[in-house]
Amino acid sequence: MPILAPGHDYAHPVESDTAWSESYYFNAYDPASDSGFFTRIGIRPNEGTMDVGFSLWLPGGELAEYRHVVGQHEMVGPPLQVGGVRYELLEPMRSWRIVADAEAEARPCRLAAGAAHPVHLTVDVRFDALSPPVGTDGQRADGPRTDQASAATGTTGKGHLEQAGRWTGSVTVDGATQVWSDAHGNRDRSWGPRRWDGPPMWRWFSINIGESLHFGGIRLGTAAGDLHRGWVSEDGQVTSIREWRLQTELAEDGLTHRVVHAVVLDKRDRAYHLTGDVLRVADIGKSGGTVVNEGLTRWTYRTDDGGTRTGYGIAEYLHQVDDRGRPAVPVE
Repeated sequence: MPILAPGHDYAHPVESDTAWSESYYFNAYDPASDSGFFTRIGIRPNEGTMDVGFSLWLPGGELAEYRHVVGQHEMVGPPLQVGGVRYELLEPMRSWRIVADAEAEARPCRLAAGAAHPVHLTVDVRFDALSPPVGTDGQRADGPRTDQASAATGTTGKGHLEQAGRWTGSVTVDGATQVWSDAHGNRDRSWGPRRWDGPPMWRWFSINIGESLHFGGIRLGTAAGDLHRGWVSEDGQVTSIREWRLQTELAEDGLTHRVVHAVVLDKRDRAYHLTGDVLRVADIGKSGGTVVNEGLTRWTYRTDDGGTRTGYGIAEYLHQVDDRGRPAVPVE
């Protein structure tokens, strides 16, 4: 599993593809306060935009959302400021600070479940890495590319890294402050062409079991078959994931995931057995036939001695759907 150099925390050269994108993504969850967030800044210089999405899991079940777009025709690196959200790089591949001061809309996590209402967000949190930055720089060939990897190149990015970390700081919503005491999450960086309507499906996971066991990765549908990618960091040792074996329990709509049963196989022939109970699902992307469901998930890891350990993270399911809202690729 390649460990990327610190320079990849800065901007990359822009290529000619009109869908070229440089993105920064972070997620976090603090179970003690039942609060957290997922946020992304995307820079698309060939389209002339830079945008931010900031979604805050609120105690009690709602999601507060803030979005802003500015014009941007040249690639820029951190610090990144879009509207009321700022990403500050404190130490490459080690530490970031995210601050936000914005008016947002809070809603139940399903779009049709109730009316939205305004809230004011104030966020000041710090990410400190617990695992190395793993991924691919998009330039070096580490060996022959599979048909699935080649098919995915033009839709989900050229280079990519992921990293687990600990969060400290506080979030304040309408004057009520939550100080994080046990927050974890993952971040990722992607650069290259990004087309959301390209993959027929994906299942993307961000999983943190305490301080010492972390997972990240994706099962991505392509015209050549499913591509399995990812990493596991256990006690600081990182190994590539070979396969995500999944079984999903769905809600009555046949689309929304409720429980994820996963056997994660790494390239050292170890198997990790995980069950993800999806606490809430936010429909965060519905454009044309594309649906993205973001699931805040409590993960239970079954240890070799029969015990269990609990953690939290994200189970994100992307579907391309037909006119009746049915997934083009059946959910496994």
